[in-house]
Amino acid sequence: MSDTTMRRRGILAGGAAAAAAAGLSRFALAQGAAARTLRVIPQANLTSLDPVWTTAVVTRNHAFMIYDQICAQDSRGEIRPQMAEGWTTEPDGLAWTFTLREGLAFHDGERVLARDAVASILRWARRDPFMQVLWPNVAAVEALDDRRFRFRLHRPVPLLLMALGQTQFPCFVMPERVAQTDPFQQTREAVGSGPFRFLRDEWNPGQRAVWARNERYVPRQEPVDGLAGGRVPRIERVEWTIITDPATSAGAMLTGEQDYWEYPLHDLLPQLRRAREVVVQQRLLDGTYGICRFNCLHPPFNNPAIRRAVAMAVDQRDYLRAVAGEEPDGWGVCEGVFTCGTPLANEAGSEILKVRSVERARAALREAGYNNERVVLVAPGDYPQINALSLVTADLLRRLGMNLELVAADWGTLVQRRASKEPVERGGWSVFHTTSSGQTLAIPATHLFLRANGERAWFGWPDDPEIERLRAEWIEKGADPAEGRRVAEALNRRAMEVMSYIPLGFYWQPSAWRRNVTGVFRAPATVFWNIGKS
Repeated sequence: MSDTTMRRRGILAGGAAAAAAAGLSRFALAQGAAARTLRVIPQANLTSLDPVWTTAVVTRNHAFMIYDQICAQDSRGEIRPQMAEGWTTEPDGLAWTFTLREGLAFHDGERVLARDAVASILRWARRDPFMQVLWPNVAAVEALDDRRFRFRLHRPVPLLLMALGQTQFPCFVMPERVAQTDPFQQTREAVGSGPFRFLRDEWNPGQRAVWARNERYVPRQEPVDGLAGGRVPRIERVEWTIITDPATSAGAMLTGEQDYWEYPLHDLLPQLRRAREVVVQQRLLDGTYGICRFNCLHPPFNNPAIRRAVAMAVDQRDYLRAVAGEEPDGWGVCEGVFTCGTPLANEAGSEILKVRSVERARAALREAGYNNERVVLVAPGDYPQINALSLVTADLLRRLGMNLELVAADWGTLVQRRASKEPVERGGWSVFHTTSSGQTLAIPATHLFLRANGERAWFGWPDDPEIERLRAEWIEKGADPAEGRRVAEALNRRAMEVMSYIPLGFYWQPSAWRRNVTGVFRAPATVFWNIGKS
């Protein structure tokens, strides 16, 4: 058993004793209120309300409750109308006209108008990596009347619907006044037209967040399918309680103090499965892929040779066991940048991830010119899965002889800090870890970690024109399977040379809920519509 696993299990044992002593009283709700409230232990603390400013999944989960989308992905990945009643295209493909459904209203009572959708699209498009690639083909997005808006294009854009309806970085519709906020600044207002209203007065970051059913919401009539179809709010309140100790979370689920645990610690799954009143199932449609992200702006990881040296020491199996243990079929090695088992998955140029040698990595680090620069690795102590990945890298960097400073923080603080482009001497960072669903890493257009457009890239800000050229080529030629595969192999090869992040494989992340929770369905993201309590 690794030192990391032993430390993690020791913490769990201490947490279980503390939970028993405390009696879990602080999670108790009156029986009547509990029957009307879905009590959730979320994956992490909610610190940012703006799903355009951050890609944090916890913020996206919040956004799926309060906002709606023009179109959305079903369980097969197909794009279907959501807020849109439908759309039409011109024969030459140079114009798309969308018509909004009747009855759409924001939480403040104002009607949802086409100009709200236009403003929301314009703000989102400046941050979404997929839409950034398509945007040079867009001549204008304009409201035609209260319910219709139109894309005018310089050339046909067949992937327009996929961009608008994607799950990785959804285009949520906000009131025009909110959507006019600079996309590189956080908006503090959380007003949408979705199934639930955010109760800002009850939000206490680090402790809890609460949403109430939106009585004005008019769902689509189709059955729910993935993220498409009828988003029906079947519960009066959804309340997230931030519990940082996994053993305390498990105790709360076993005693019925909490109803739903989004990401249970894998070590505790056997205990939860033995409980007759708890269901443990894989709800997400895809595996969860971990990564180690480098800051490409500042030493030492502004040097690709140093990034590649670290990658030579990585053994994905160490990371995956630290998260998911030896659970049968709980994880898998995936030594390429695209989702394993999908058409574009390949290992062209991935030999570097098969070295798995600390000794060879040390020699490569010396050859690359590492000069004992300080390395700041930020690890989220309240996010057990990502924290486990972080601790494996911390141990690895120490064994490589790097001058490591391990900073423990909560996930919300990490999300804020990773946006800083300052050097470590002024509060910046060198390395952090995160995860993504396999769906979002299956194609170049939605692959956030692969983007390499410098200052506009995702946190870490790699700058590589060749990766960007290949991404654009895939969007142009990827409809042809042979051409798409050829470009994907070139992208994997180049990504292994640039090494802006290290792929760490994937694990399956079940969720747990009390047996009286009804309507739970599989989806590409954690959503709470259509869920009730019996």
